[in-house]
Amino acid sequence: MALAHTTTIEDLHLDLVVHALRLLDGPALAAASCATTHLHSVASHPDVWHDLCLSTWPSLRHHPELLHAIIPSFAGSHRSFFSEAYPFPFLAGQYGDPGNTIKLPRELLSAVDIYHKGVPILSRVIETETESQWFNGSPFRVDVLDRKDPDQKIMETPAVVSPGELTLSWIVIDPEGRKAVNLSSRRPVTVDKHWYSGETVVKYAMANGDRSVAAMITVTVASEEEGAHVREVSLMLEDEDGICLNGKESLAIIKGAMEGEKFGRGRGEEEEQAKKRYEEHMERRKERKERRARNETRIDTCCIAIGVSIFLAFMVLVVFR
Repeated sequence: MALAHTTTIEDLHLDLVVHALRLLDGPALAAASCATTHLHSVASHPDVWHDLCLSTWPSLRHHPELLHAIIPSFAGSHRSFFSEAYPFPFLAGQYGDPGNTIKLPRELLSAVDIYHKGVPILSRVIETETESQWFNGSPFRVDVLDRKDPDQKIMETPAVVSPGELTLSWIVIDPEGRKAVNLSSRRPVTVDKHWYSGETVVKYAMANGDRSVAAMITVTVASEEEGAHVREVSLMLEDEDGICLNGKESLAIIKGAMEGEKFGRGRGEEEEQAKKRYEEHMERRKERKERRARNETRIDTCCIAIGVSIFLAFMVLVVFR
């Protein structure tokens, strides 16, 4: 009696296996590579991760040097870039002037992608020079869109945009150090109406471990006659009092996030955790503001009491002189 032949993954044509792997997202592709030695070999092919990076972050297509020179020079090419840019980072717990002991990036590239219901509506790569004294001493802010430029309106934006359904990826890349980190919470942490302009302000945030620093990404959506359009996209780093950190302080935190531990497998829990950390950061800011207000009230009360005491003492001296 002849034994039945069992078909395995190794029996399939290589092109068929590669095509199937290219349909997977990052976590699924990483899991598939752990299944068998054959799949691990096929999944490690640079072209598979190259296509995955382009499908995940279309902005990479807009910077040929980044796509064809910088990312391939990472230790593991596109696979290493994906492993750094996809997970959620742990921002550094400390901030302040790093001095001259830390070698900070001389240039930053920001690969920004905004999606509406999973469809890309904005893809940009922004270059930021970081060596000037002006950058190091000024508040850190990177703008993707300038609302003052009428040519910057995103014509690919759908006629009707639901701000709460916008997802965002903001990858900061050190082209010289071959490091990258994604500073976005992916999904909004808050969606609010601006009290004066009526525009919708969507915020994405990534707070550090002790909630003293948060990377804030703000997307402003304006409603017009032809529909709702994204008008402004910017990144800044704020401390626990809501004050924007300067360029040098921000660079030190970003460098620490690039080199530090990262977490996340794309299952959604990380987005909820990022939102929770942002809420804790805002709660800490509120508590500090209330504590500062109480201290100022105590100081004002003491000053009034001292002033009244001096006045009464002066009046007594005048009356009984």
